[in-house]
This record gives sequence, C-alpha cells and structure tokens, in this order.
Amino acid sequence: MKDQQVISAELENLGYTLVDIEREAGGLLRVTIENPDYERLINVLDCEKVSHQLSYTLPVENIPYERLEISSPGLDRPVKSAADFERFAGMEVDLKLRVATGGRKNFRGVLQGLLTGELNSPDAKFGLVFEGADGQPSQLEFSLAEVDKTRLVPVIDFKGRKS
Repeated sequence: MKDQQVISAELENLGYTLVDIEREAGGLLRVTIENPDYERLINVLDCEKVSHQLSYTLPVENIPYERLEISSPGLDRPVKSAADFERFAGMEVDLKLRVATGGRKNFRGVLQGLLTGELNSPDAKFGLVFEGADGQPSQLEFSLAEVDKTRLVPVIDFKGRKS
C-alpha cells in the first residue's frame, strides 16, 4: 500500500496518473502510467522522465526493486478501479472473476458501468452484458471484490489506403 501511495504521489507531481503497479520475478517493478487527459498518449520521453524521478524516490522511501520498468497501459489496458469501470462503460472487456458464477469465470462483454450503490463503496455493483450460452444477451452484476482482472479488448483498425 505504501508503494502505491508514494508512486502515485510522485506521478501526480509529474503530471501523470498511476494505472497499475506489478512486481515480477527478479525484482522487476513495473509501473504503468497514463496522462490525466487520456487523449495524449504516453511516449518514450514520458517513461524516461518518470523512470528518472522514481530512481531517486524509491530508494529514499525504502521501496525495494532490482529493475524499474515504466510503460503505457497499451491497447489492452487493465481496468482496475471503480472510476475505470465507470469511465470505460460501453466498451468491450475481458473480465475474469475470482470465483465462478454460473459455471464460468471468464466473460467477454460490454461494460455497463455502475448499476447500484455509490461509486467507491464496497457494495457498488457494476454490470457486464455478454452473450449467454443460449446466444441471447445476459447481464452479469459484480462488485470489484469479485473481480480477479479485467482488460479492455483492443480495437485495431487496419484500414489500407485506397488506390
């Protein structure tokens, strides 16, 4: 928790938003960032700027790491916070539950955003419309505590030039 608070505060000071923190084997600390305006993409210079700052901050705050990696969220961006589930309503996602519901854990469907409760409360319920086993649209209601991981489904347009 301390790691997240320190890194998030440093990112805000630099003008970025924290998307995710991952720890991998070999001491890798991966920090995923984005711009608060969302329209401006993260580039190599942004990653370099954050890496330089965190290389000084993390040792001072006694946050251990062997290697530091700064990256953008990419096309298959993780959806983690309540604000993310609301922000990406209407978009297609791959959602994995911690415990199976109706005999399955993995769903692909369209996020419906907040259905009931207050956005950041533990009892907030979000929705996902997916294709059921019978081929008909079904709705899944879930809380953030029930979600293992969620990622946006990449939308790639390879339109070629007309000749």
